[in-house]
Amino acid sequence: MSSSIGHYQVRVRGQHALFTRPEFKTERLSYEVLTPSAARGVLEAILWKPAIFWHVRRIRLLSPVQFVQFKRNEVNSRVNTARAASASRSGTAMEDYFADEDRAQRNTVALRDVDYAVDAEMVMTPRAGSADNPKKFDEMFRRRLERGQFHMQPYLGCREFPAIVEPYTGDPPPLDQESRDLGLMLHDIRYTSARNQAVFFHARIDKGVIDVPEWRVA
Repeated sequence: MSSSIGHYQVRVRGQHALFTRPEFKTERLSYEVLTPSAARGVLEAILWKPAIFWHVRRIRLLSPVQFVQFKRNEVNSRVNTARAASASRSGTAMEDYFADEDRAQRNTVALRDVDYAVDAEMVMTPRAGSADNPKKFDEMFRRRLERGQFHMQPYLGCREFPAIVEPYTGDPPPLDQESRDLGLMLHDIRYTSARNQAVFFHARIDKGVIDVPEWRVA
């Protein structure tokens, strides 16, 4: 059983966001709000350790949902990770790649002027060792959050959309008028040795707040 280290409230905002719905294969269409997996990614950008896991408990909507449509240049191919890893180990170069020859323009429906508050819990995982200190992790995260420090730039669904992350003090409050069914939403990806499995939950926003089901740490 995972043991809790502490509870935290974090404000996440930015000019644009894109939390891509997985049912769309080529065109990118965003969910209406921040997904739990994207929120976890923001928290991990501030503090990630094998000994801890971030449980996103609640997402608060602090600004109205606004969509924006534009076109983006994307490449059609993906790098072969096995070949890339092999080349890295052997020190040999992979063949040249020219993005201009593999580029396509695709439509994107993203969000603009987003603002959220994330309620999250830091828990110890089965990977924690005897030397891992929960109090140290708690103090480290709070200090880094206050100072605006992170291991990598937090982003809102896509790396080209950076996030501003800071402590949430209750102001602004959630949008009280926002109450509706959001349908199925991606909760997170469960990584296993056999295959990676996308896990969904039925999301509903009540008075600007989305309650997130508990995620079982493997």
